[in-house]
Amino acid sequence: MLGPTCGPNKLVSLPEAVAHHVHDGDLVFVGGFGQGVPFATGREVVRQGRRNLTLCRTGADILFDILVAAGCVCRVKFGWYGNPGIGLSHVLRRAVADGSLTVEETSNFGLLLGLHAARLGVPFLPARILLDGDMPAHVAGLSQVECPFTGETLSAVAAIRPDVALIHAQQADAAGNVQLWGIKGDTVEGAEASRRVICTVERIVPSDVIAQSPSNTVLSASMVTAVALAPMGAYPSYVEGFYGRDDAAYRAFEGLSRKPSLLADYIKSTVHDPASHEEFVAVMQLGRNSDV
Repeated sequence: MLGPTCGPNKLVSLPEAVAHHVHDGDLVFVGGFGQGVPFATGREVVRQGRRNLTLCRTGADILFDILVAAGCVCRVKFGWYGNPGIGLSHVLRRAVADGSLTVEETSNFGLLLGLHAARLGVPFLPARILLDGDMPAHVAGLSQVECPFTGETLSAVAAIRPDVALIHAQQADAAGNVQLWGIKGDTVEGAEASRRVICTVERIVPSDVIAQSPSNTVLSASMVTAVALAPMGAYPSYVEGFYGRDDAAYRAFEGLSRKPSLLADYIKSTVHDPASHEEFVAVMQLGRNSDV
């Protein structure tokens, strides 16, 4: 539970936020877990042509597919990767097969522990996970230690410290006090583990509005690098209290992601043809209205 903290105005446009704070070669934490996936920021990363990024997240979804297919990514760290509720990623399979993508797979909890270690400022955390079977031999950042108190053998999960976190939330003030409610997943953990945080929001509110519901404040201004207003910034995922998940969009993506040519057309029409997030939303809403 955090009250608002004062500070400089961190409100910028989404293109400015990406231009200044997402760099080629960065390790990028991508927030959202069911709700609040930062699609608007991801599309802007593609527009600006970032390259050689490493993406990390416990449960990676179709935003990873878009960034990988657009050529922005050279490596991914994840516990699961696919189209939620539908199946595993076709884009991941192709990229691994052609050698364009390096995969570091762990468990969801293993990746979360790595983020938590960075959040705490320690080099690793001990755990009783990933001790058996053949997976431990293939997990990067995993070793074993002897407990100094019991002599027990434990896994040692190395800290994962992203260069930048991309997250989306319901609201923030201009100073960067961020409020998020509903399912959070690993969003807060990843943001607090990161060196920089870019947060897009559905609305900007005065600081006194933030103060009225301190239990919703998940990040104080001191933790946030930049805030950008991006209504519908998590579409086609959902944001509690603002809009629902577009299940039809996820189902359609399953089909088009099977063929590189169809996926390239999709990225062109949803990312490159609209010059901005605002243009994307206008086109998207026009299309949805015409279907009614």
